[in-house]
Amino acid sequence: MSHVPVLEIGGTHVTAAVVDTEARPPVPFSAVRQPVPADAPAGELLDAIAAVAHHIDVPEAARWGVAIPGPFDYATGVGRFRGIGKFESLHGVDVGAELLGRLPGAPSGISFVNDADAFAIGEYRAGAAAGRGRAVCVTLGTGVGSSFLDGGHPVVEGPDVPPDGRAHRLTVDGLPLEEVVSRRAIRLFYARTAAVPDTGRLPDLPDVHDIAGSARAGDAHALRTVRHCFGALGRALAPWCERFRPDLMVVGGSMTGSWDLVGPAIRAGFDSWAPGTAPTTVTAMRPADAPLIGAAHWALHRSATPPVPT
Repeated sequence: MSHVPVLEIGGTHVTAAVVDTEARPPVPFSAVRQPVPADAPAGELLDAIAAVAHHIDVPEAARWGVAIPGPFDYATGVGRFRGIGKFESLHGVDVGAELLGRLPGAPSGISFVNDADAFAIGEYRAGAAAGRGRAVCVTLGTGVGSSFLDGGHPVVEGPDVPPDGRAHRLTVDGLPLEEVVSRRAIRLFYARTAAVPDTGRLPDLPDVHDIAGSARAGDAHALRTVRHCFGALGRALAPWCERFRPDLMVVGGSMTGSWDLVGPAIRAGFDSWAPGTAPTTVTAMRPADAPLIGAAHWALHRSATPPVPT
């Protein structure tokens, strides 16, 4: 069956779609995106997630692909969300069993996949990484998502990839990576650098796209922020790309809207590690639907177990 129903579960929203995996390129259709209450009790949250799925035309007895952020036990479908500010009510909950009883079309099963892996697989199947032997795919948003692909398969173990194949587990300048490059970290660094009045409220600080706009306008503090934060990302990734030797690095996420600034800063970070080590780096070709495409292919191949180490 080439038509696969999928869910992409984000921190504040859920997208449901049916993906035609035989199309060239495979494109989701009838996609529906709705907000969900990430801090709601488990039953209410699961009801809200499943409700989005009821807005699409679902094949009967299909196997669903579900892209969801970690921490999550993808083999068993059990949530491991604790201390991360979202989906806390799903910690220890058998999300797979709960969704099977709520999703339409009497589903035959669910294959869960990490959202960064789903994005990477989607870009491999129908985007910028198509036909590449090895690729590193990174998403920049609230945090840093990543996937190291070998032949379209996520690599999660071995000496050539970070712990669990996740860049957010890396440190840079003695700090966890996401304390240097993430939406929150970038805004705080700019506030300290530019001596922005401290109101104690993050929403009062300029957002990343505002900082990028100030950098283009010649604000030295904003330019320093971009170079420091995204340069740190390049420095953190450089030794792992040197080991993994990707043919390409694909970058997605909301911050690629400022790629004219972000891209050069990342490359400069690589060069500070060793000149000329940066892989060819491009922005995602299918930033919106790559996770949906990836989740569909994951389910189609019945990958209900974690990625196989290579």
